Amino acid sequence: MLERRADGFFVEEVQLDHIAESVGTPVWVYSENQIMSRLQRLQSAFAAFSYQICYAVKANSNLSILKLFKDAGAGFDIVSGGELERVLSVGADPSTVIFSGVGKRTDEIDFALKAGIGCFNVESEAELVRLASRAKLLGRVAPVSLRINPDIDARTHPYISTGLKESKFGVPLSQAIELYRRAASDPALKVTGIDCHIGSQIGETAPLLEALDEMLKLRASLESAGIPVHHLDLGGGFGIAYQNEPDFDVEAYGRAIAKKVRGLDLTLMFEPGRFFVGNSGLLLTRVEYLKPGATTTDRSFAVVDAAMTELIRPALYSAYHEIVPLASTHELPRVWDIVGPVCESGDFLAKDRSLALTPDMLLAILSAGAYGSVQSSNYNTRPRAAEVLVSGSEIRTIRRRETLRELLAIERESLQGSL
Repeated sequence: MLERRADGFFVEEVQLDHIAESVGTPVWVYSENQIMSRLQRLQSAFAAFSYQICYAVKANSNLSILKLFKDAGAGFDIVSGGELERVLSVGADPSTVIFSGVGKRTDEIDFALKAGIGCFNVESEAELVRLASRAKLLGRVAPVSLRINPDIDARTHPYISTGLKESKFGVPLSQAIELYRRAASDPALKVTGIDCHIGSQIGETAPLLEALDEMLKLRASLESAGIPVHHLDLGGGFGIAYQNEPDFDVEAYGRAIAKKVRGLDLTLMFEPGRFFVGNSGLLLTRVEYLKPGATTTDRSFAVVDAAMTELIRPALYSAYHEIVPLASTHELPRVWDIVGPVCESGDFLAKDRSLALTPDMLLAILSAGAYGSVQSSNYNTRPRAAEVLVSGSEIRTIRRRETLRELLAIERESLQGSL
């Protein structure tokens, strides 16, 4: 996404220095062409069978990003009523929306039923009972699939591995048949599919194909029991390159799926998020202060204007993001910790990076388009950063920087008449 040229660093045809000057820092920068090329790559890889791609909104929920996917024919995977409001506000067809998540509230279920979404991915017996009750009360029929927990190790970070039996997600395979029988016998519910999502940032196809095998076995059992299944939702979780990892081989994955489902009357559904936007975005920040260590064994700190409030992944997961200085200097490289101004020792964006830095230098934090802005916070009363979408030589601010006045407005309402 980031390209170094003789006259500077560019995203598509826009120089990053220009964005910093016009919008300020920290600022999120996304490439429209990169996002769309990733979508087209997936569409090509899955062309041999019937499929529906449902973008995982939680990865990056900016309305302008969602509209790109809607206009390209994608559906949406949501995990909250708020995300449903977002996709509907950009004109998404509710029938292309699937609702995942373990803790759907009653008001969220009602909202989704009234909107007419395509499917509820049900994650527990208790949720199935609540969904049936609300659908009956509202005079609706809820389309459902059960999210199966196949107890398969996705071989990824434990915080983002969701297919093992100790995970809070999904229902065990041993309970699936009985729950499907209950759903099929309830006039307020309509069984449409089987769902499975075993984790995120998965680097190889083997665990995903193992999960598919379990889903196909379950489908055969359901068909034998007179319960037809029209789709299999294989989830997402395709890994991207943050450091030296190979990109997930979606082409090989698509070929393997095609062999397994050949001759079956099925639609395959996918819920990628990070795969599209992760490498398609970066966080632009500026060095405020340098604090070199007094000796060669002391830590040296580069304090930048971004923080864990913008990008919490390094503090939360010890996640690695490549950091690129956007100017040349005669200073010699030194090992730095890149830290923010937030009053926490855990406020770091990178550790032990050999970089040649100077004060006021711009830095690009790469592969930050997924789980960056959506996880940002106002800790230390820091307004959230602006977001910019680049398309060719055009830049568009798709979320302006918050102001302190806006940040305090809701609290000031409670002070009216008391001052």
